[in-house]
Amino acid sequence: MTSDDARPETPEPVAAPDAAWRGVAAESADDAAGGLTAFLRERSRRLLGSLVRPHRRVLIVLGFVSVAQNAAAMAGPFLVKIGIDRGIPAIRRGDGSGTLLAVVAVFFAAAVAESVLTAVFVRTSARVGQDVLLDLRLRLFHHFQALSISFHERYTSGRVISRLSSDVEALGDLLSTGIAQLVFALLSVVTTATLMLLLDVPMALVALLSFPALLALTLWFRRQAEKAYRAGRVAVALVIVQFVESMAGMRVVQAFRREPRNQAIFEELNSRYTDANRWGMRLAAVFGPGTRAIGGVTMAVTLAFGANRVLDGSATVGALAAILLYVRRFFEPMQDLVQFLNSFQSASAALEKLSGVLEEDPAVAEPPEPTTLPAGGCEVRFHNVSFAYLPGRPVLHGDDLVIPAGQTVAVVGETGAGKTTIARLLARFYDPTAGTVSLSGIDLRVVADAELRRTVAMVTQESFLFTGSVADNIALGRPEATRNEIEAAAGAIGAHDLFTCLPGGYDSPVGKRGGRLSAGQRQLVAFARAFLADPRVLVLDEATSSLDVPSERIVQGALGTLLADRTAVIIAHRLSTVEIADRVLVVDHGRIVEDGPPAELLGRDGRYRDLHRAWADSLP
Repeated sequence: MTSDDARPETPEPVAAPDAAWRGVAAESADDAAGGLTAFLRERSRRLLGSLVRPHRRVLIVLGFVSVAQNAAAMAGPFLVKIGIDRGIPAIRRGDGSGTLLAVVAVFFAAAVAESVLTAVFVRTSARVGQDVLLDLRLRLFHHFQALSISFHERYTSGRVISRLSSDVEALGDLLSTGIAQLVFALLSVVTTATLMLLLDVPMALVALLSFPALLALTLWFRRQAEKAYRAGRVAVALVIVQFVESMAGMRVVQAFRREPRNQAIFEELNSRYTDANRWGMRLAAVFGPGTRAIGGVTMAVTLAFGANRVLDGSATVGALAAILLYVRRFFEPMQDLVQFLNSFQSASAALEKLSGVLEEDPAVAEPPEPTTLPAGGCEVRFHNVSFAYLPGRPVLHGDDLVIPAGQTVAVVGETGAGKTTIARLLARFYDPTAGTVSLSGIDLRVVADAELRRTVAMVTQESFLFTGSVADNIALGRPEATRNEIEAAAGAIGAHDLFTCLPGGYDSPVGKRGGRLSAGQRQLVAFARAFLADPRVLVLDEATSSLDVPSERIVQGALGTLLADRTAVIIAHRLSTVEIADRVLVVDHGRIVEDGPPAELLGRDGRYRDLHRAWADSLP
């Protein structure tokens, strides 16, 4: 990106690491201050509901499976009661062991049924969970691509990766194991309490006296865990942001010896993440043993009370044994609830972030009823166009501009004058604050995005290349292009011989972000890409800035072929590129101050002549 337009950008961490993650901290602090708001809860519920809605039939079946599994699991203590109260006395009376054997057989069948139903539930719920995560990842990737350039300029790549990795994984943990733990635990608690009341109401009430203490401990844990896991999500996002941004800017880090400072920042952020995890572990260390302690006390009290009832003949030994087993089962699910609450707190914090991103509207919206551009050449028109990146700080001031179809216009001016903003508005990376930008009389805001991208192509000084071969990157705009068409496009801009001289020719890998090619080679790939895409309007934004003089001359010689029969806008600091233009626009502080053929403007005593003289003086 050029530094053409004076506006705030997201700071690079290698230049100011403390500022690189400040946006993440502010965003997360806003969410944490005061807990979950009703809006965030509703937003998260909408997202989760939309994800699970396609699986509602399977979820209903899983509901029946869980009920059947719970019935099989809860049958054990009740069968123990029957065996003790009926089976053993029957043997003592000489009535045979039929009753006891029947109890054992049913017990065995219930255990097998419980195992099978648990396996079915876990396997099916895990499959549904993975399908939900697949849908979520696809939604996120599609949505990130659909969001406007303005979003990506303020939302760092580290935060994007945090959403796609740690946040999705947190939700995955909840869906894969947490839901199963919750369902089994809740059914177990409710069923256990019901069966105890059916067996012996006094003993059941004594056992359930501990429930208020258990509930209070659980509510305390939930409140504290919400804070701890929210702090954890904040901390892990900061760690990812700092790591990703530092690695992406490693050349600058090493060039300016930023390693010690970046290391110090990373250590601080990593310590925050560790402290947040320790906080959560300390809470679990209180909740788990606390639950077991309450369970142990409840078991002892119930045993003492139940023994007295057995001794006075008010209850049977079998009923006492069954209730003691049910008391144990009443507290065992609490450990599962601990794990679920851990997963739930982490997933709910992640779900807030994910739902917030997915409800982010593109600043440049797709038209609901798009209009088709007429065939043939495209006239470009700016009518009373004003634009500001930030309110109250305009970059363009009500400019009017008409570029007839097939004309090449060069836009020049000092850094920050507004040149690149003109290019961005024409490519509809942004919409004007006021006024209209149109092609052949059609406002860009009513043109479908796909048609606009086919019509307008932009070559910038970054010349971003994707991992793959030279040929893959040339064919980026036309993946179906043949090798002959790819080579013809490279030949048209004078780069065929250069590409064939690479170690693998057109099949040479370009490396990460084109790192195996020089800056000039990357720009030649970008020119060939634009030629192959064959747009009707071509925007060159400092597209020759990384070329050496011989390569620039090759490209300038080929620009006549590249720009023929199409409307072109050339943003340039190097005024050697301007010579091929039909017109030159001089932009100063967001206004077009001169307009005319380059030779005519050079003959005037104006801004273009001053710029040309300063450029000529800078040449060796």
